[in-house]
Amino acid sequence: MSFSLTPDQEQIRDAISKLCTQFDDDYWLAKDRDGGFPHDLHQALAKDGWLGICIPEAYGGSGLGITEATVMMQAISESGAGLAGASAVHMNIFGLNPVVVFGTDEQKQRMLPPLVQGKEKACFAVTEPDTGLNTTQLKMKAERRGDTYVLNGLKTWISTAQVTEKMLILARTTPLDEVTDRTGGLSLFYTDLDRQHVEVREIDKMGRKAVDSNELFIEDLEVPVEDRIGEEGKGFRYILHGMNPERILIASEAVGLGRLAIARSTQYAKERIVFGRPIGQNQAIQHPLAECWMELEAANLMVFHAASKYDEGLSCGAEANAAKYLAGEAGFKACHTAIMTHGGFGYAKEYHVERYLREVMIPHLAPISPQLILCFIAEKVLGLPKSY
Repeated sequence: MSFSLTPDQEQIRDAISKLCTQFDDDYWLAKDRDGGFPHDLHQALAKDGWLGICIPEAYGGSGLGITEATVMMQAISESGAGLAGASAVHMNIFGLNPVVVFGTDEQKQRMLPPLVQGKEKACFAVTEPDTGLNTTQLKMKAERRGDTYVLNGLKTWISTAQVTEKMLILARTTPLDEVTDRTGGLSLFYTDLDRQHVEVREIDKMGRKAVDSNELFIEDLEVPVEDRIGEEGKGFRYILHGMNPERILIASEAVGLGRLAIARSTQYAKERIVFGRPIGQNQAIQHPLAECWMELEAANLMVFHAASKYDEGLSCGAEANAAKYLAGEAGFKACHTAIMTHGGFGYAKEYHVERYLREVMIPHLAPISPQLILCFIAEKVLGLPKSY
């Protein structure tokens, strides 16, 4: 049993860290202030082949695992890019996994290379306003008309939809009152985001201004049957193959951001002189930082444990959810501690830590709430009765 990165994984981390030095604090401060998708980061990663890290080599990718993707995403976040940088490519890394696993060879040849090459971007359109995390209750309709499906409905909290050409979308092909299995009746499509039939309305939010979040209003969107992934009615089962990787990757990003916050705070504590001594000499400063370091490292072990189980083809639902919970909590605490360490300067944008706190709310809240993870562990791991 090893708890260290392999030499190849170390090389991935070093290469990503070096690439990210092109995008310094001033770059991300401007993005946080003015918005605008970080196309140049996206293209730099595409140029060096990183967008296809988990895509099979036959379709232009590197054919590596979620473990290597975890190393990559953590390095992006820890570089100073935070969730703004990581979210710019997050969907590319995990989102097309259902296509890789369940798509036909024709679909893979058509859908995957443009994503790897950075010629296309995709968004992940699952969540709806009235269902939240209760995915089996989705209402968006996909009506079959010959060789075409016609989609109508709403989606919400869809990241990057302002700049994407494609979307992976889950829609109902069998009415809810006609399904015998609550997970049935939903179908998965990877198709064009046709803006003549999809109104994309941005949600103004507290952080990560560089990467948009949106409501989608879809009216009479025609989707060819060849854009359906797998069998009709089995989309929910397919989408699950992207959910555990998503939890693992966002957990790694939370750890990366937390490490960044602690590193910045530690340096500040060494340099800030009050009452004739560095504030880092005071245990009231030292102890919270030390506590955060330990909690981040513990969370990181669960992150890579979950990633390794996924790559070995083992069940990892409990570990992926636990990783997301632990990393979300540890990352949030680290970013909060960073502001407290900086005192009043922590509230100033020029020190960056206030941005980290706003951005760490994303892995703290999404893609699944900490409370629902606790319910999942209680039921699925401990065998307690379902509480909801």
